[in-house]
Amino acid sequence: MKVETLDRLEAVGAAAWRDLHAASHLRSPFLSFTWQREWARAFASTRRVEVRTVKDDTGHLIAVLPLYEAEPGLLRLVGGTDVSDYLDLVVAAGREEDAWGALLQALAGGTGVWDLHVVPAASATATTVPALARALGLTATVTPEERCPVLALPRSWEHYLERLPSKHRHEMQRKIRRFQRELPEARVACADRPAEVETRFGDFLDLHRRSHVGKARFMDARMEGFFRRVIAALATDGMARLWFLDTPSGPIASFICVEWDGTVGLYNSGFHPASAALSPGLVLLAHLIEDAILRGKRTFDFLRGEERYKYEFGPVVAEELVTVRMESPSGVTTA
Repeated sequence: MKVETLDRLEAVGAAAWRDLHAASHLRSPFLSFTWQREWARAFASTRRVEVRTVKDDTGHLIAVLPLYEAEPGLLRLVGGTDVSDYLDLVVAAGREEDAWGALLQALAGGTGVWDLHVVPAASATATTVPALARALGLTATVTPEERCPVLALPRSWEHYLERLPSKHRHEMQRKIRRFQRELPEARVACADRPAEVETRFGDFLDLHRRSHVGKARFMDARMEGFFRRVIAALATDGMARLWFLDTPSGPIASFICVEWDGTVGLYNSGFHPASAALSPGLVLLAHLIEDAILRGKRTFDFLRGEERYKYEFGPVVAEELVTVRMESPSGVTTA
């Protein structure tokens, strides 16, 4: 195994990264070349980027570990902790232990800390790294971080409703009927092409900022630029959709969804506070789940956060996310 260190993501090559991503177990959009490139452009342009690649004895790329320096000697995964829901080593399925063995040898021969956030607990990064690290004299810890409620989708909307607890089913249907009675002219719209996403992204931003003061602070100019670029780019690859609940007076609810491997992920949202009494977010979310079922999707992932409303839609499984921290014998150095 050969480990190389590159100073930018582009040095790996977009095509090589995409092929590796497609061959991995975790093909979430957050590990795509598009997402990683746009995140680094927006949030790590002034930081040192350290991309570790692993190639086998034939020179074939089997893994990429994209890191950036968060503090002197402290490296974290490109993608950050604020906007990415699933991060990990990008590695060909079945080659995880080989890749980590080579990467950890490289860490053992140097200094510093690799602090990897929002890693799925079932990943080899969480399950095999600690033992591999200890064998090399490294310190490795795995710490629970967050959970993502995940809904397994049935074959029809009717079966989905039957599976819901009766209280949640009746409440959902009551709110949908009330909404349809009060706003019969409302329509669901979907932007899934780059030009459509670009055209309607201003509507999403307006609803996002209106819905909560914290969201308005979060969506500053830099964040807006990142989202405008990355969601339109993901739409090109069929990995993102922008949804709206439109009325004659304008949109009143919106969601960004990301998609991969038969999964629809509920990524971000916004709604008009003046319409809160009609529960437009619930109405639109119910439509998204029905649409996912009709398109034959297998899972609906509510992504990070265990807000109560998510569980009212019936997820019974939660994807555990952890922080995996690996430290060389010399620890962090500021030299």
